[in-house]
Amino acid sequence: VRLQPLPASLSPAISPIPGAFQDSGKAAGLGESHVGDCGRPEPSARIVGGSDAQPGRWPWQVSLHQNGGHICGGSLIAPSWVLSAAHCFVTNGTLEPATEWSVLLGVHSQDGPLDGAHVRAVAAVLVPDNYSSVELGADLALLRLASPARLGPAVRPVCLPRASHRFAPGAACWATGWGDIQEADRLPLPWVLQEVELRLLGEATCRCLYSRPGPFNLTFQLLPGMLCAGYPEGRRDTCQGDSGGPLVCEEGGRWFQAGITSFGFGCGRRNRPGVFTAVAPYEAWIREQVIGSEPGPAFPTQSWEPQAGPWEPRDENCTVALPECGIAPRPGAWPWEARVMVPGSRPCHGALVSESWVLAPASCFLDWRVLLPSRPRAELVARLVPHENASWDDASDLALLQLLAPVNLSTAPRPVCLPHPEHYFLPRSRCRLALWGRGEPAPGPNAQLEAELLSGWWCHCLYGRQGASVPPPGDPPLALCPAYQEEEEEAGRCWNYSHRSLLCQEEGTWFLAGISDLSSGCLRPRVFYPLQTHGPWISHVTRGAYLEDQLTWDWGPEGEETETQTCPPPTEHGACGLRPEPAVMGVLWPWLVEVHVAGDRVCTGILVAPGWVLAATHCVLRPGSTTVPYIEVYLGRAGVSPLPQGHQVSRLVIGIRLPRHLGLRPPLALLELSSRVEPSPSALPICLHPGGIPLGASCWVLGWKDPQDRVPVAAAVSILMPRLCHCLYQGVLPPGTLCVLYLEGQEDRCEVTSAPPLLCQTEGGSWVLVGMAVRGSRELFAAIGPEEAWISQIVGEAHFLPPSGYPHWPPEGSDLCPPDMARASGSPQAALFLLLLTPLLQA
Repeated sequence: VRLQPLPASLSPAISPIPGAFQDSGKAAGLGESHVGDCGRPEPSARIVGGSDAQPGRWPWQVSLHQNGGHICGGSLIAPSWVLSAAHCFVTNGTLEPATEWSVLLGVHSQDGPLDGAHVRAVAAVLVPDNYSSVELGADLALLRLASPARLGPAVRPVCLPRASHRFAPGAACWATGWGDIQEADRLPLPWVLQEVELRLLGEATCRCLYSRPGPFNLTFQLLPGMLCAGYPEGRRDTCQGDSGGPLVCEEGGRWFQAGITSFGFGCGRRNRPGVFTAVAPYEAWIREQVIGSEPGPAFPTQSWEPQAGPWEPRDENCTVALPECGIAPRPGAWPWEARVMVPGSRPCHGALVSESWVLAPASCFLDWRVLLPSRPRAELVARLVPHENASWDDASDLALLQLLAPVNLSTAPRPVCLPHPEHYFLPRSRCRLALWGRGEPAPGPNAQLEAELLSGWWCHCLYGRQGASVPPPGDPPLALCPAYQEEEEEAGRCWNYSHRSLLCQEEGTWFLAGISDLSSGCLRPRVFYPLQTHGPWISHVTRGAYLEDQLTWDWGPEGEETETQTCPPPTEHGACGLRPEPAVMGVLWPWLVEVHVAGDRVCTGILVAPGWVLAATHCVLRPGSTTVPYIEVYLGRAGVSPLPQGHQVSRLVIGIRLPRHLGLRPPLALLELSSRVEPSPSALPICLHPGGIPLGASCWVLGWKDPQDRVPVAAAVSILMPRLCHCLYQGVLPPGTLCVLYLEGQEDRCEVTSAPPLLCQTEGGSWVLVGMAVRGSRELFAAIGPEEAWISQIVGEAHFLPPSGYPHWPPEGSDLCPPDMARASGSPQAALFLLLLTPLLQA
C-alpha cells in the first residue's frame, strides 16, 4: 500500500475502487497450461504516469477484494497461491479473517466483460511472524485459494527469483495495478489495468535520495528485504490501491517478480521512489509455506549474470533531481506569467502550471486568449475549468485554461511550481508579489514588491480569528501573510487594481504560494489565500501540473511550535498585545516605542493605536513650555540597532493631546503620529482595559537598563491593592496611582528617567498596558484605566478589552490603614511584611 501524504505518521492507506463487480482490484491475465512455464505471457498484438495495459499482457495480476471492492493487488505464483503485501490484511496488529477476502483472476477492465475471468475464495492468509508495519519490512503475504485457479490465456503464474537471484540496478521493470493515478485521484472508469515502466535503483542510490529531507518530515531507513524502483525526477510510480501488486522484470524471455508494491512517500514525487518488498530474500519462507502444494511456485535458475547498471553509483553520493519548474532568470521576470486577453477589458494575469494548462482567477472570463513570454502569437484555449466554488468563495476564485496545443518548455515559457497540501513555507521565506487577475504593474520601484513571510502564529493571530487554533506546520494554513520593508508604507498609500499573487522562493525555485483578492485594496496585500488547499484539484484537472515537495527544511535550532497554539481573544478593533510565548531571545516588544524628543532625550512610549503613542507628559514636555517640540518615534528596535527579524518603523509626532484634568491626575500624553503604522510583529498596539487588574495576570515593568543602549528588559512586580497603596503614601498620591512591589532582585533592572510602562499579561495571553511611571519613582505608576473616556474620545481605535473578569476593589478613600503604616512608607521590606497581613492581587 502506498502511504497517504500525511505529515505525522507512516500509516498505509488503501484506496478501494467503489463497487466494481462483487469485488474490484488489480488483475490481468494470460495463462499457461502448467506452472513450469511461468512468466511467459501469450504473444499479443493506474499507476502514476502509466498507461492502459493491453489485455493478456500481465496474466499473473490479480485483484484482491473485500466487501465488494478492490483493495489491493497480488500476483498468481501457483494455481492455488497468490503473493501480496502483508499490510493489506493486518489492521492494528490483527490479521483479518481469510473469509472476508476473494481473488479476481484474469480481468483486464474492472468495468468491462469478464471473458476468461473468474473468482476464487481465500482459504488462508499467511504473513511472516516478524511483520509489524510497512516501514519495518517483511511486508509480504501468501493467500491460499479455496480451489485452484483455472489457467489459460488470461491467467498464468509469474516466476519467482531464488535467494541468489540478482536484479541489476538500472534494469527496466514494470509495475501494474488499478490504484490511484495521482495522489487522492482515483483511476477513472472503465478501470482498465495500468502499467508503468520503472527503473530499479540500487541501495546506495535509494538511500541517497531518501537522505534529503522531504515531505512529512520523517526519517526513513532502507532495510534488507526492501527494494526501490522509480526515477529521481518522479512523475512515474505506484500509488494507493496498487499495494501488493507485482514489480516484474524480464530476463531470458521470462518475467520474474522482483518486488511487491509496499509503500511510498506520496506518489510520483521527486527524489521519492517507490519502496517494494524484495521477493528473492523470502524464497525459503515462501517454500516453507507452500510445501506439499502441487504444483507449487516456480523458482527458475537465473540464466545470466546481471551487469552493474548506469543508475547505481560507486559510492554513497548521488545527484538528486531538481525541479523543472519555478526557475526565473531574475525576480520580476516570471517566465510562467500568462496574460489572458479578455475583449473589452484589461488583460487578466495568470500563471503557466504545466505544458498545457494556465491557472488564473475564474472571475476574469468571458472570451479569452493567452499570451506567454517570448511567444509571437496568442495561444488558443481549448477548455476552461472553473473551480466549483469560484462563484461564492474568494479563496477559490480559480480557473484552469487548457491550451489548444502544448507549449515547448525548453524555450522561454516555463511553468511555476505548485505546493502540495502539506507544504510548509518557512517563516522569513523570501517572497515576491506578481501580477494576478486584472492587476496593474506597480507604479514604484520593484523593491516594493519584496516581502518576507510571517510565521503561521503571527499571520493567524494578526488577521485570523482570535481564539481559534493555529494550524501547525504540515496542515494547510488558513492564510499566508507577508511582511514588507517600512519605506514602502509612506502614509499607507495604496494603488487601485492590486490583485496580486504571492511567489515564495525555496533554494532558487519559485512556488506559487497564494493569491489575494481585490478587497485588500493596496498594492501589497497583507493576507493571501494559500494555494496548498487547491493542489489536489489542480493536479486532478491538469494531470501534469508541477506540484513539488518542500525544498527548504531548515527550521532552525528551535523550529516553530508544532503543538496546538491559540490566539488571544480579539477586541473591537482587531488584534493587540500579541507576543509569542515563550518569546524567542531577542524578539521585539512590538508596542515598545522610543520617543526621541528634540534630539536631547529619549523616553519610553507605548503604541496604543495605529496612529497614536501614549507617553508620560513629564518626559515629552519641558516644564512650563507651551510649544510642541520636534519628536520622532521608532518601533521595531531592540537596542540602538533594529533586530534582523524586525522591520524598523519611524514616524514624526504632529500633535500632543493632554487630559483636561492634568492638575488632578498623574500626567499622561497622547502623541499623534504623522501616519498610521500597519500592524506587524515589530509594530503592534498594546491592549488596554477599563479598570482594575486582570485576574490571574503576571505583571512587569518594561524599560531600559541603560538609556544609551536601550535594550529592553522586564522586571517582575506585584501590584498592591489601592488601600495598601493609599496607606503607604498617605496624602501624597493623586487619584488613579498604582503602587508596585518588585520581586527579589528585580528592583534595579530598569532606569526610571524614561518613564517606563507597567504591563500585565492576561491568562488569555494578551498583553495589556496598566500604567506609566510617575516622574522620579520606581514604584508609582499613573493608571490607564481611569483615563478610558479621555483615550477613547481622542483615539477611536484604542484596543480596550471587554470590561469583564476584573476584581472589585474598595473605594480609594477607605480609611482602613494598619497601625504604624506611615512608618513603613517607602520601605519595600516593611511593605512586604504588611503584604503578608493585607489582601492584595498578586500579578
